[in-house]
Amino acid sequence: MTRTKYDKIYRDLKDKIENEVYAYQDLLPSEYTLIKQYECSRNTIRRAIANLVSEGYVQSLHGKGVRVIYEPYQQAEYILGGVETFKESSIRNKKVYGTKVVCFQELVVDKEINKMTSIPEGTEIYYIQRLRLLDEKVLIIDHNYFRRDVVKHLTEEIAKGSIYEYIENELGENIVTTKRFITVEKANENDEKYLGLNGYNCVAVINNYTFNAKGVMFEFTQSRHKPDSFVFFDQAQRIKKPNYLL
Repeated sequence: MTRTKYDKIYRDLKDKIENEVYAYQDLLPSEYTLIKQYECSRNTIRRAIANLVSEGYVQSLHGKGVRVIYEPYQQAEYILGGVETFKESSIRNKKVYGTKVVCFQELVVDKEINKMTSIPEGTEIYYIQRLRLLDEKVLIIDHNYFRRDVVKHLTEEIAKGSIYEYIENELGENIVTTKRFITVEKANENDEKYLGLNGYNCVAVINNYTFNAKGVMFEFTQSRHKPDSFVFFDQAQRIKKPNYLL
């Protein structure tokens, strides 16, 4: 079965879980029921469920079925282990999202930019500074650095929407892997100007290094988050070690 089929099933089930059609601690319909409902093979359903398991939405229980373990959080939250756009996370969190571009430049990477981004010196890039709004409040400042030889013909108008949608749907590029580092830093003048820190003197900083299917790091983004609205979550599974390693 094609990826399109199981991906559509995965997204439909995920949407129903987020909208509590299948609520926290509910069991999903049986595998047989889902096969009939989606008119697909057992393998397709299992691949869709595996995606939900890997993202922490459900847990497979031997002999019982698949239980929903996703529980909506009271604040907007971002997935630590996934590559999710701001638009996608906002929709998942049922928030009204917006983007304001305050800087759009074409630059050539120098030593200083190379040191921060790891993009090779001499590479032509787009540098974009974007304010990210949820429910009309600025919560994040994104500093985006995109390679021009990969993200071709990028414009300020595209940057106001979803750059990843443009990359995937218009350019046909596959976004595969992101390495992510999280730190806390002292707020700078730009943070204070746009974020409205309300007495905080620091921001949460996410540095993202993103690679395409060819293994090329085509983007570096530094996201600077207002600390009182910063929530990331992840799901981890414990792998029991053999006794001889204990």
